[in-house]
Amino acid sequence: MKDMNKLKKDYEEIEIPNELENVVKESIRQAKAPQKKRSFLKQWSIGAAAAAALFVGSINVSSTFAQAMVNVPVLGSIVEVFTVQNLTLDEDTYQADLSAPAINGLENEGLQTSLNKKYIEENKELYKQFEKEVEEMKKAGNGHMGISTGYEVKTDTDQLLSIARYVENTIGSSSTTMKYDTIDKQKNIVITLPSLFKDNAYIDVISSYIASEMKRQMAEDEEITYFLADESESGFESIQPDQNFYITADHKLVISFDDYEVAPGFMGVVTFEIPSSILGNLLVSDTYIN
Repeated sequence: MKDMNKLKKDYEEIEIPNELENVVKESIRQAKAPQKKRSFLKQWSIGAAAAAALFVGSINVSSTFAQAMVNVPVLGSIVEVFTVQNLTLDEDTYQADLSAPAINGLENEGLQTSLNKKYIEENKELYKQFEKEVEEMKKAGNGHMGISTGYEVKTDTDQLLSIARYVENTIGSSSTTMKYDTIDKQKNIVITLPSLFKDNAYIDVISSYIASEMKRQMAEDEEITYFLADESESGFESIQPDQNFYITADHKLVISFDDYEVAPGFMGVVTFEIPSSILGNLLVSDTYIN
């Protein structure tokens, strides 16, 4: 545990440097080799990282701890996204693979710094919680536990950048949770679900469509299962006002649900593309959804 405690101390001292943009630009300039794809859940995007500059020193406690860097994918002509491989732990029956995206090139540097800090802090907190749970599990007689985080760029156009961040926890069985950010690269703002609509009427309209789509899918394929309100007290009845979502490159709204949120675990993360035709009168404008 001495090594674990030292790692924790080093990790908690992580700071986001002012030189972030210069580091990223230099990494992009040096990146020449084509990026290799890596499969996890779906094809999760893996980028490049100048990790030594982002984190205080190189965490090199033992051969089971590592930082990894791969090539930076350039998203469009202005904004770049890269992955920082924060920490990999492989200790007996405990595994952690924590990585976070960072953005470079937004005109609004305050927004960019805020998002990058949020992504790094999310992973930092996840690692601290994982370490705590490992300690508790060891005291109880050991067990198996793992955590993996990463991201996928769902949309990258001249106007929009949608980033999905996943957390996969494994304790016996696995479960996946998602978080999304959709950014207007031209206006330099983060788009929220309520901001797309005139009022809260969208909640009932979208919920009604999703419920009917669940029933349609189950009627067509017996292997598909959803939890419905008219079949179970805990079944799906309505989306949340701030339900997980992203916007596709062709300006369609996609609503997302985590593992076990509206379906059994074997269904994984489930998404529904909402027809723009049922949203037309509800939208503030057709700038993002049409």
